Amino acid sequence: MTALILGGLLVLRILALLADPNSLYADETQYWLWSRSVDWGYFSKPPMIAWIIAATTSVFGDADWAVRLAAPFLHTITAMMLGLTAARLFDARVGAFTALGWATMPAVWLSSTIISTDAVLMAGFSTALYALVRLREGPDWRFALLLGAAAGYAFLSKYAAIYLLIGLAVSAVIDAPSRRALISLQGAAALALFVIIIAGNVIWNAQHDFATVNHTAANANWSGTLFHPEELADFLSGQLGVFGPVFFVILIAAVMTTFRATTLTWNTARPRLMLVAFCLPVLVIVSAQAFISRAHANWAASAYLTGLILVIAFLLQGPAWRRWALYGSLGLHTVAGLALMAFAASTPLSDAAGLANAFKRVRGWPETVQAVERIAQEQDIANLVYDNRNDFHQMQRYGQGFDGQMFMWVRAEHAQNFAEQTWPLPDGFAEPVLIISERPEETLLMEWDFAQFEQVDEVSIPLGGDRYRTYQVFRAQGHQRRDRDAAYENRVAELRAGSD
Repeated sequence: MTALILGGLLVLRILALLADPNSLYADETQYWLWSRSVDWGYFSKPPMIAWIIAATTSVFGDADWAVRLAAPFLHTITAMMLGLTAARLFDARVGAFTALGWATMPAVWLSSTIISTDAVLMAGFSTALYALVRLREGPDWRFALLLGAAAGYAFLSKYAAIYLLIGLAVSAVIDAPSRRALISLQGAAALALFVIIIAGNVIWNAQHDFATVNHTAANANWSGTLFHPEELADFLSGQLGVFGPVFFVILIAAVMTTFRATTLTWNTARPRLMLVAFCLPVLVIVSAQAFISRAHANWAASAYLTGLILVIAFLLQGPAWRRWALYGSLGLHTVAGLALMAFAASTPLSDAAGLANAFKRVRGWPETVQAVERIAQEQDIANLVYDNRNDFHQMQRYGQGFDGQMFMWVRAEHAQNFAEQTWPLPDGFAEPVLIISERPEETLLMEWDFAQFEQVDEVSIPLGGDRYRTYQVFRAQGHQRRDRDAAYENRVAELRAGSD
């Protein structure tokens, strides 16, 4: 029955991809651009997502649904691996509900309709967990190699795989079967295979000044004012939407119950505490990051791989209300997920429900491209310049028929993203350009970089719900990029102060 439900959800999600009238998100478009030039790494992420998109689009073409096609399969694999893991640690009933719990988790409903590094990571992370659990039961070269391969795949998917390594290290300390499995010849073989698999990405980073690693570190954003309790509160409240409100509260109770039941005996099997080792450090680290600076809600998503198993095992034992909490949560998550699917498939329905804002980033891109191309023809200009990477990438995706060149205006001293790194407007570029700007606060800064600069038009694309995508359009020529030195930044600061 569990397999039938997972299969049914998979088919439903594939049909939803086919029926979705919206465009890709800009990050998805960026991943698709990467997939057109397969490499061992990219500016902001490791390579696995690009490899997977390259595989699906090589078979099914470049349609939006083909770019996203792997997502529902990846989450189905994750649900299956978690179910198998839970069944080995507890029983078949816990395994079945764990698989269903993942497949219907709130974040998974959304993540199954887009292609993201989270979906790619979770499949590898969950497979590594299953391999570890099988190795806990006794030596087996098949699962040792599976552990190394899955960990390597996870690391090539997203650097949040570091939480897998942390969990393995903690498990080796607190759980005797894990310690025997990992500190062994087979554990060494798993580590060696892991190192071999990730070596290509490590070498790529070394050859590119550790671009991906530096971007990941910069994303932490520790350079500004530290200590933001409001960001921590926002992150924690977001977990209710990622994992589910009841599940998140129950997870806290399950972790506390596990700690209370733990004894200080060295040679003891502690399967629940082992699960906590892959869950609690993630939540603590990301919560600390949120307090220090900021954290997106999905940054702790890997915590819920083992967190879900703990929750299901907790709810299937004890008083009857726990089962009702489980059934109610699964039902609530499913209804919310189906509603999300319906809203995504119907623009009138989402607008009527007041959800136009939730879909504004994936609407109106063909119309936006047509408007920009019309102005370029009227101005007889074949060179477009953007000041926002998202708009730039969407033009690359949905304006593939544009015959001219496209560039990025670079605000900072160095490239801050893949678009700026790969397509910067060359210094000394003499031909006229059409600047498509969504940042009116930086208009004067752009003007400083050109000998000629004048506004010629404006674009306003309706996105539903009284929301619009608006650009100012400038004709410019004679690009001479000013040095982004201290004098420049002081002038910018004075400009900002004068406009307040």
